[in-house]
Amino acid sequence: MTPWDNGKRPVQTPFGAAGWLRVILRGLVLGCVTFGGLILLLLVRLIERPLCGVSRPVTPYITQGVCIAAFVILGMQRRVEGAPMPAHGAIVANHASWLDIFTLNASKRIYFVSKAEVAGWPGIGWLARATGTVFIARRAADAKAQQKVFEDRLSAGHKLLFFPEGTSTDGRRVLPFKSTLFAAFFAPGVPRDMAVQPVSVVYTAPTGADPAFYGWWGDMSFGSHLLKVLAAPKQGQVVVRYHAPIVTAEVTSRKDLARQCEAAIRAGLAADGISEAAQ
Repeated sequence: MTPWDNGKRPVQTPFGAAGWLRVILRGLVLGCVTFGGLILLLLVRLIERPLCGVSRPVTPYITQGVCIAAFVILGMQRRVEGAPMPAHGAIVANHASWLDIFTLNASKRIYFVSKAEVAGWPGIGWLARATGTVFIARRAADAKAQQKVFEDRLSAGHKLLFFPEGTSTDGRRVLPFKSTLFAAFFAPGVPRDMAVQPVSVVYTAPTGADPAFYGWWGDMSFGSHLLKVLAAPKQGQVVVRYHAPIVTAEVTSRKDLARQCEAAIRAGLAADGISEAAQ
């Protein structure tokens, strides 16, 4: 077991010499761009943090640039439909893969909300901490403290992104949304004109590949899945579909807000013929 597998079952990687050559070439370039961007971000943050505190007026642009470059390196098409809302608030999306980090950061400067375990993962954890990710634990005892962190970041003007499903899927379905984190939008200190924008992330596999090619879920290891994506001779595409924002003052409760976001995202996947999402 390697450190980056986190005890998960490996994805099979049946590719030959040409595949390994693509892994090496793409991996080296992607690694240099990603961790080169991380070093630049940390250097800029040394100046940005004492001047701006929790606000990050510059470093999110570095993150966005790295994520846009990642799709060029992979040779994967990325299409954006609709427009990210300009107002402060949050974005919620379906969760299919570690690729979601690149996909959603490339389209908009955001701050992810992630489970606490990710902070300790080599590579991904370092990047997540450096880019201002909000880490939350799954224990009910921490719910109040986590909600306070959420409220503080929203009040600071950060555009947060979280996955209400609570876990990733194969990308061919949407799991029922959990409404817990939506409660932060109804806290006394959060403006009632705050908006939440649902986003559908739709992956299309390379021609001839399993439709769930980009899905990373269950007990799949990160390392093996990364190798499989890097080795692909031809890549597929991802569509990021922004839906109309939902203003919290116009809904009755966190559960109502969660239901409306879930319905919009399911419809966004169903528009691409993913029938499971509409069930």
